[in-house]
This record gives sequence, C-alpha cells and structure tokens, in this order.
Amino acid sequence: MNQRDEKSLAFRKWIFSALMVGAAVLLSPMFSFPLGVTRAFPLQHMINIFLAVLCGTRYSTSAAFSTALIRNLLGTGSLLAFPGSMVGAFLSGFLYSHIHKLWAAVLGEFVGTSIIGGLLSYPIAALFMGSSKGALFYVSLFSVSCGAGCIIAFIVLKGIHVIQTEFTKE
Repeated sequence: MNQRDEKSLAFRKWIFSALMVGAAVLLSPMFSFPLGVTRAFPLQHMINIFLAVLCGTRYSTSAAFSTALIRNLLGTGSLLAFPGSMVGAFLSGFLYSHIHKLWAAVLGEFVGTSIIGGLLSYPIAALFMGSSKGALFYVSLFSVSCGAGCIIAFIVLKGIHVIQTEFTKE
C-alpha cells in the first residue's frame, strides 16, 4: 500500500469514527436507562467495540472521548463517561490489535470500562458529583451498561462475519 492509499484509508477511518460519534450522541438517549448516579449507555460500548475492531485503537479512543465530551456539553451525559468509555475503548482496541480475536476486543471493553473505568470513576464522582458511594458501586453500575453493549457488539460482529463468510464462498 502506498502512502496515498494509507492516507485515504486513515481519512475514511476518521470519517467512519465521526459518523459513529454522531450516532452515539443522537441514539444514546433512546437506548439509555437510569442507573444510580449515572445513566447506562450500552450503545456507547457497542460502538467502542465496532471501532476497535474495524478501525483501531486511536479511532475508538478518540470517538469515546468525543462522544463523552459532546454528551456532556449537551447535558445528556455525565462526567463518568470519560474514564469509563475511554479506558474501555483503548483496552478493546489494544487487545484486538495484539490478539486479533473478537473476544479480546469484548473482554478489553468490559474490563477497561467496568473494572478500571469503574474504579477511576470513584474519585471523580466523589470530588465533582458529591457522591458518597464506594468504588465497587461504580464497577457494578458500569458492568450492567457495558455488559449489554458487549453482548450486542459480539452478536452483531459475529453475524457480519458469518454473512461475509457465506457470501465469499464459491
């Protein structure tokens, strides 16, 4: 692949990432539900995995940050979206880029968002949101939201793979 093709591919990945950010911002309120001091957005976790698998780590992490920022600016998100979605998107992309298996991307999203992001959310919630809940409270909240998004992403991406495999058979 020459340099021009690489730039074109990178540009297309950024465009796809921007479209996924738009979809996450517009559709998340329709597919969200209240969960403790925050809202669960399973669609965000699904999109993180899509981007990690289809585009790569930098695209999934950038899209997670952009989605969290826009949702916070619009008043439809919470500060907890930053540590949760960004760590999950990064770990999802990182594991997928090294292992090249869908389960690795799903595991990365779940561990990054639920466990690491949940633990990182505790001081943010305590300092900026006045929450007195313990750290494991956020881990459990994030597990519910992230688990749903991970399952949906796994099913959709596995389904796309099966369909693609069937159409490419001769």
